[in-house]
Amino acid sequence: MDKIIGIDIGGTKIAIGRADINGNLEDSVRFPTNVSRGYKVIVREIIEKTAKLINGHSIKAIGIGCGGPLDSKRGRILSPPNLPGWDNVPLVEDIRSVFNVPVYLENDANAAALGEFHFGAGKEVSNMVYMTLSTGIGGGIILNNRLIHGVRDSGGEVGHQTILPDGPLCNCGNRGCLEALSSGTGIAKIFREKLASGRKSIVTEWVKDPEEISAKVIADAAKMGDPLAIEVWDSAIYYLGIGIANIVTIVSPEMVVLGGSLIKYGETLFVRIREIVKERARLVPTEEIKIVPARLGDDVGVLGAVAVGLLGDER
Repeated sequence: MDKIIGIDIGGTKIAIGRADINGNLEDSVRFPTNVSRGYKVIVREIIEKTAKLINGHSIKAIGIGCGGPLDSKRGRILSPPNLPGWDNVPLVEDIRSVFNVPVYLENDANAAALGEFHFGAGKEVSNMVYMTLSTGIGGGIILNNRLIHGVRDSGGEVGHQTILPDGPLCNCGNRGCLEALSSGTGIAKIFREKLASGRKSIVTEWVKDPEEISAKVIADAAKMGDPLAIEVWDSAIYYLGIGIANIVTIVSPEMVVLGGSLIKYGETLFVRIREIVKERARLVPTEEIKIVPARLGDDVGVLGAVAVGLLGDER
């Protein structure tokens, strides 16, 4: 049976896996990106590691998930902030020329959405929204079994909808984006700003350097009853619920799948989000829309890339 190679490229690490057409991961490897090495050196290592994983197997296609901006049709990466120096580089061409099989490129959040849709929580539906809640907030939208790409692969940027027009500055340059309010980075930044204004918290007894305060620390402090942590955490989840309600109102999917590190805080998080969505999304049958945790865990990136390779131009 032909195999699929999935390559998940991030600014910190790269994961490559070999899987069958059902998404069963047979072998994989992970290694640091070390972006300072430059594009050519990194791609050379990707090719070497991929060749070892192929190891005589018949390969149907190679799928790649990578942070954008990118041009999936031309197979080029267009200066992503987490991959400095990758300026209009022909990633697909460079890999295809070595292995002589079809190679497909997709935005990493879209790839993760495809992974959950085909191999994870969304296998039984036709319309699904995937959101990754971690350092940032990304996502992908699948309608009638097809991924929404939008103009220049910019569709599905669920983390950059405006929630508070005069809210905190987002890395994208806008103010009040969902990512600035409810991502791990946004939660920590808001918390630090409140500490700097004179607010008190038990967190300062745990972490001496404010820059080391994370969303996890804040969530732990909230569980212990720390008033400031509760305030910041509850506010972040409230805005997250509003963002998901907006998406549900516009798309009315059968399922919203939430992945990333923030979902590790358990079922109470999902209960609260479902409550907010029910309150806010009044014109859609929210009782028929499932909001569920992702299933692929740490393999979502590489299995998402596998899905990209499996589906090819049909995704």
